[in-house]
Amino acid sequence: MAGGKQTPRQKMINLMYLVFIAMMALNMSKEVLSAFGLMNIKFETANKKAEEANERNLAQLSLKAEENGQRYAEPYKKALEVQKISQDFYSYIESLKAPIREAYPIDPETKELPYEQMDKGEVIDLDWFIGDGYTEKGNQIIARFKKYRDDLKEVVGDDVKYQHFMDNVEEKFNTKDVVNAQSQKHLYLNYHYKGFPAIASLAKLSALQNDVKEIENEFYNIALGNTLKQEASMRNFKAYVVTDKSVYFSGEQITGRVVLGRFDNKTVPSQVIVNGNNINLSNPNTFADGQVQMRMTAGGLGEHKFTGKFVFVEDGEKIEVNIEDSNYVVIDRPKVATIAADKMNVVYMLLDNPISASFAGVPDDKVKVTASSGSLRQTGPGKYVLKPAAGTSVTITAIGTLPDGSTVSDKKEFRIKSIPAPRGTVRGEYTAKGTVESLKKSSVGAKMEDFDFEVKVVTTGFTIVFPNNLGSVTCSGTNLNEEAQRKAERLKPGDIVRITDIKTRIEGIDLHMKRPSDATFQIL
Repeated sequence: MAGGKQTPRQKMINLMYLVFIAMMALNMSKEVLSAFGLMNIKFETANKKAEEANERNLAQLSLKAEENGQRYAEPYKKALEVQKISQDFYSYIESLKAPIREAYPIDPETKELPYEQMDKGEVIDLDWFIGDGYTEKGNQIIARFKKYRDDLKEVVGDDVKYQHFMDNVEEKFNTKDVVNAQSQKHLYLNYHYKGFPAIASLAKLSALQNDVKEIENEFYNIALGNTLKQEASMRNFKAYVVTDKSVYFSGEQITGRVVLGRFDNKTVPSQVIVNGNNINLSNPNTFADGQVQMRMTAGGLGEHKFTGKFVFVEDGEKIEVNIEDSNYVVIDRPKVATIAADKMNVVYMLLDNPISASFAGVPDDKVKVTASSGSLRQTGPGKYVLKPAAGTSVTITAIGTLPDGSTVSDKKEFRIKSIPAPRGTVRGEYTAKGTVESLKKSSVGAKMEDFDFEVKVVTTGFTIVFPNNLGSVTCSGTNLNEEAQRKAERLKPGDIVRITDIKTRIEGIDLHMKRPSDATFQIL
């Protein structure tokens, strides 16, 4: 944001993704998630336009190389190398976005991603992070950032003409540890992506792609010799409001800087106006390195725009540089956690019930989840398994620790139910039909109907009741014994036998099962 030739569109893109810097500890509303989705669309649209602009610049450089090879042949050769490096890294970032898009398919009605459902970050969290560190994938991402920087450095070499260009590359694609406002150190990817909603990470990756296009554009402008004119006139400067974070709690103090597109301490404005207020420039600490320090209080909930201007005097003429495409979002402090049973609205006694518990925007390692009874163990980021004990209900409590050390908590009560009774089967059917020989070979069992858990029902015995005063026979296991088979041989077409008193258990669980319903078999 601090250098190179930038169009108003590029300035807008640079500022729009600042909204993602401070999403930690925020319980995002559907409206905000939708806003992130719209931002992602703008990023991707802007990236297409940036690619077209870069192609035009490269074509112009190619023409100049043909007309004046002595001056432009070498810059054009370097530009082709930069184009390939940029496209390779742009495509790699696109591959990082693919799993998010696969996890949230396009809505067939709106033809857009389901933004309001993209409030979880498991797709990236499970793939990029493990504990406080990186997975193999996370390390690969950091390595690709380094390769991109190193490849560009190799192209430009030690040519001082590209020094500012490489400074921008290092600034935009630096992957060093990040120190937050509480002086806590975080790994680069953890700070920018861990625990963030999927739509936020998707939009930020799109914004990162825009940075790649902007760096590519800056190189072409240097190669074309467009930087001298840019530095010589104030008409080519743009002003920005850069907040320390772009999402604030209601009533929280906003801190940040009003800056020029180039950090030039020799260019001092005569007047700076932000949101109708004149900023006092007489204080020596107010303006330094092209930046005006600002301080104001956040307004009501919602999105707010920064307006204003820098006023300069150039050749006796006043030149106004408007503040544009700058905004911030104010939302409430999070009060409610996301606690839900993954399978249903109830939990089942003695079964492993999957539970999700998290606060949107709060890292998993900063959320403590407990159960009022039974056992609860964590299986992954925001994922737990609850095995309820006896009782009628169990309460799940989540406590999240915010960056400022304060906590938010929420709890939810779930009903505890016994495992429902299975339905008896003969030959895998509830009401089977077949010959006498088929009945003699049939297996008796039981299965759970419309039950969301995968449990294995084991049959240990049953009673078969014959018609025509043939009586009944109790069998062990799942098949008819010899006595039952002899009686079966006396059955006639149309006769119906009933399988009752089926004894079952669930494999691996010491639990008395409810008696399954009866099954029948009709002789054909």
